[in-house]
Amino acid sequence: MKEWRLQTLRFCFLVFGVLVVFRLFYWQVISGEKLQALAESQHFTSEEIQARRGQILTSDEFPLVTNRKAYLIFAQPAQLDMDKAELALRLTSVLDPQKIEETKEEILEKLERKDLVWIPLARKVNREIKEEVEKLEINGLGFEEEEKRFYPEGSMSAQMLGFVGQDLGGLDKGYFGVEGFYNRSLEGKPGLHRLEKDASGRPILIGETLFEDEIAGRDLKLYLNRGIQFMLEEKLLEGIERYQAKGGLAVVMEPKSGAILAMASFPSYDPAFYATADKSLFSNPVISQTFEPGSIFKPIVMAAAINEGVVSPEDKCSKCSGPRQIGEYTIETWDGQYHPDSTMTEILEHSDNVGMVYVGEKLGGQNLLAYLKNFGIGEETGIDLEGEATAPLRGESQWVPIDLATVSFGQGVAVTPIQIVRAVSAIANGGELLEPHVVAQIKTSDKELVTKPKVVRRVITQKTAKIITEMMVAAVERGGKWERPKGYRIAGKTGTAQIPIAGHYDKEKTIVSFIGFAPADNPRFVMLVTMREPALTWGSMTVAPLWFEISKELFYLLGIPPNF
Repeated sequence: MKEWRLQTLRFCFLVFGVLVVFRLFYWQVISGEKLQALAESQHFTSEEIQARRGQILTSDEFPLVTNRKAYLIFAQPAQLDMDKAELALRLTSVLDPQKIEETKEEILEKLERKDLVWIPLARKVNREIKEEVEKLEINGLGFEEEEKRFYPEGSMSAQMLGFVGQDLGGLDKGYFGVEGFYNRSLEGKPGLHRLEKDASGRPILIGETLFEDEIAGRDLKLYLNRGIQFMLEEKLLEGIERYQAKGGLAVVMEPKSGAILAMASFPSYDPAFYATADKSLFSNPVISQTFEPGSIFKPIVMAAAINEGVVSPEDKCSKCSGPRQIGEYTIETWDGQYHPDSTMTEILEHSDNVGMVYVGEKLGGQNLLAYLKNFGIGEETGIDLEGEATAPLRGESQWVPIDLATVSFGQGVAVTPIQIVRAVSAIANGGELLEPHVVAQIKTSDKELVTKPKVVRRVITQKTAKIITEMMVAAVERGGKWERPKGYRIAGKTGTAQIPIAGHYDKEKTIVSFIGFAPADNPRFVMLVTMREPALTWGSMTVAPLWFEISKELFYLLGIPPNF
């Protein structure tokens, strides 16, 4: 009996010892870092000092986005001599609602916190608001200098640039466009101010302190030409208003380098007042919205067929005398006119859907899909802007004969504007698919990182590129009655695509486009202009004249003289 009690007592001591050891292990090893951090938070206070955010500059180093002095309003609760609800009311009465996101309720919630000795109330206020708050003569309020984004050119290039907001921790962060894609380069490295405090939370003057200097963000120099950008936005907006369109966009790219010289879209917003803007406008439609391209897609399909050797410019279409029946569907021309024995060049000149079905059949479904992929359709371009999207191509087994027929003239396939610009640039530069770029240089205090042209792959031969270029020149010179800049050979193509709605196409709702490059013999730019739902539904009547208006200005701004 005695031995049994002794064994029980030993077992109890053993269990108790194991529990003590386990508990010590838990506090010292498992929760050690957490407890140490908690202890430090009770003895130290830390303030992060945000670094100067890098500027965004045009190609001539004019600042599109820079910084200007602003102020943080903060409170020290121990020194306040006013009711907190009254203070919140008086503060919000002088804060500009367009620039300051804090409401009375949010400010009051911050003031009610018991665990803080220093409370930020409103960020990025300008000097005028600071002076209005100072006039309130409230003890316990203070100000710290900080910086806010400033846009010398206003809302120009807004959707390409993006904006700077706050993350969940209240720190500056870039969203969309250049600001989002290059946020880490632009934001720099914040500094740190760490002070030891007493039990009441007051700084100990002779206590431990730590200062770490902030490192300023890097400046970005864009390929963007300020003169071209201003002109492009002005002309595009005029065109949208003239043709009563719901929106539009334009892109100008250098075909031999992939450099984006200008990019515009409307409707847009002002990044200085992003907090009150329609959030649906934040995404850049040039890189994020897909559409069915219509006839501007035809040169790509024709280039594939010529590159494969299944057709040549003078070959004649044996199935172009009337509508084509594909299963239960009837393919017709856009104007009801048919051209028996059309050559391949004439098919582009007439923008003949029936003729393009013939070209697609000669190429074959497998080859057609392979070339679409090679031209970058269905894949992201890799452009250095945040928010790029794409509509992946369906698998080969999912294509039926009517799909292959309609894709040959640009329906039933979705592309982004930047994808089609890149694909046509491959024709303009001799057959190479390039990665488009907005940023030319990332600048630091001691060096510059230069963006070099990046060739993704060759998609057609130089010979094919020259052939299809001449066919596109013929489409411009004989395919429409528009007024063209004199002395320049221009390769281009119009397009009109009906907008798919609820499983069918609405004949009254169209996207009209024109894409082209010039001078045709030595292209300096590729440009796409599109308008959504204009009052006049055909591209030849609306966007083509606008494209030629813009091109006249481009020849002048780029210093391209006429050659005949």
